[in-house]
Amino acid sequence: MSAGRPRLLVVTPDLPPARGGIQALMGGLLDAFERFRVRVVALDSPGARDHDRAAGWDVLRVPTRARLGPARNLVLNAAALGDAVRLRPDAALHAHIVTSPAAVAAGRFPGVPHMVIYHANEILGKPRLAAFAARHADAAMVVSGYTESLLLQAGGRPERVHRIAPGVTLPTVEREPGERPTILTIARLTDAYKGHDVLLEALPAIRARVPDVAWVVVGEGPLRPSLEARARAVGVDDAVSFIGGVSDAERDAWLARATLFAMPSRLPAGGLAGEGFGIVFLEAAAYGLPVVAGNVAGALDAVSAGETGLLVDPTDPAAVAEAICALLLDPERARTLGEAGAARARSFAWPAVAARVEDVLLGLIAARGAGGCHGA
Repeated sequence: MSAGRPRLLVVTPDLPPARGGIQALMGGLLDAFERFRVRVVALDSPGARDHDRAAGWDVLRVPTRARLGPARNLVLNAAALGDAVRLRPDAALHAHIVTSPAAVAAGRFPGVPHMVIYHANEILGKPRLAAFAARHADAAMVVSGYTESLLLQAGGRPERVHRIAPGVTLPTVEREPGERPTILTIARLTDAYKGHDVLLEALPAIRARVPDVAWVVVGEGPLRPSLEARARAVGVDDAVSFIGGVSDAERDAWLARATLFAMPSRLPAGGLAGEGFGIVFLEAAAYGLPVVAGNVAGALDAVSAGETGLLVDPTDPAAVAEAICALLLDPERARTLGEAGAARARSFAWPAVAARVEDVLLGLIAARGAGGCHGA
């Protein structure tokens, strides 16, 4: 082990300032790690250098070009392996299976034990690579029980699996609900399984019982034109606001004044996975918002059914409408669920989550020093 705090190499294709669940996970961990000297190898993204400087991270950004396509992961693997050979870190944390080839190579020379983080979609989307990563990783971090079941089916070894849910940044502003009952959804408009379409079909029934309801949709993507057209077709476009991608401050402002959060994610077609966890459910809960979510995949971990929110059949617009109306028409119940959600979210604060990850990594270092850590 190196002198002082051990050195940790973090390798990730996804990192802030880019947006997304993996980006939020890695940003939260990097800001909260305390027991390691951390070096990061990550793909480049617009605004990355200014962001890294402000965050105080030691990051090697790997240039990417649109023409590279999937080959950018090969470039990332090469850069990660080169850094591992040059720096000889005490341990490595890989945020995605796409860098598992570099992790395995570094495990053999220069002998770096590593943990891979599993989210969900990649296990079914890249089954051979997922099995390869599971076979060789010294430890596997899964973000939910759902993800754990997928990994074990792919060949993950139970004794190496650690279930650690993502964390959440706790609000710094007070909740100030607006007068109009407002449903809030935050998700990129790129994946149909997020459930915007089902919620849109549920909205006429909701409005029949709550005439002044509003639905605010935060997020941008190629599905937006078709969703806007459908809103017009079912006659609810005056109740729906597609506000696109917004700043973190504006997003937080909507979380502070919405009435409830709804995102009825379902399992996508084609045998792929749904939500690995759903950090956004925790983020909404942290603001005291009751949550309506699908009763599948990672939402089963992110939402405590009947305590912090309601889980429903995400393919059934009537069920979604009933759950949302149940909360909009019963403010006391909504308040109780919201308060319980805020209390639960505090146990997922990033320092606590990062400490659990650090414990596993320090255990790998200790096992390697004792001759007991292996990756095959």
